[in-house]
Amino acid sequence: MTCKECLDSLNALVDGELAADEAAAVRDHLATCDECAEQHTRLVEGTMRLKGALMRYEAPDVLKARIRASLARPEPEVVEPIRRRLPFFGAVNWPSAIAAAAAVAVLSSAATLSFANRKSGADAIQSELLASHIRSLMPGHLTDVASNDQHNVKPWFNGRVDMSPNVPRLDSLGFPLVGGRIDYINGRSVPVIVYTRRQHVINVYAWPSNTVSDKTVAASSHGYNLIRVPVNGEEMWIVSDLNRNELEGFVRLFAGTK
Repeated sequence: MTCKECLDSLNALVDGELAADEAAAVRDHLATCDECAEQHTRLVEGTMRLKGALMRYEAPDVLKARIRASLARPEPEVVEPIRRRLPFFGAVNWPSAIAAAAAVAVLSSAATLSFANRKSGADAIQSELLASHIRSLMPGHLTDVASNDQHNVKPWFNGRVDMSPNVPRLDSLGFPLVGGRIDYINGRSVPVIVYTRRQHVINVYAWPSNTVSDKTVAASSHGYNLIRVPVNGEEMWIVSDLNRNELEGFVRLFAGTK
């Protein structure tokens, strides 16, 4: 191998783009040629400095939310066409066949309705809360009133919802208030108080309820944590992608301010 051939192949060698035999030939030449070896060393050092100076960015919550929402969306079911020829059974009694098909349709509808009813209740509310949280992470959807002052956020809800939400100021404890908004959950307009923890958004939902149990509920879905806490006759849910331990700490702080 000549020096020119070696120098022409150095970039490909450093980038790992040479075939094994070509890379071996270049390395053999470098072992016997000091000038080419020096050029190779400079190229390697320059490449390392460039890689070390590259800026690395963490994906924002909005992008994470869109990716998670896309992954959570079920794939459409592909029904393969039936190509097999059905056996011939002679003349068909069409009135009986139609009646049988109608019966199957009714039974199928009843089964679907029964399944939907089982999915209602707490599961349905959790799905609504998760969709609301993901939607809030998109630009312009997080707050209707943006303020870190509880005396601005709390009065904003007067006349807009049928309750006065709790709006504690927790910024000294690491959970700054950023504002509030109104969302639609479980068939009603509810207040949402918004906090942050580093780059994580925390949405606090609350609405009056006469059937609130004393049981705390914790769930997770697609990388998000949901915690339900009964507080003085209110249904309160906290949703965030913050890790479970820190989110539970936030819940204790928030609930303890009432």
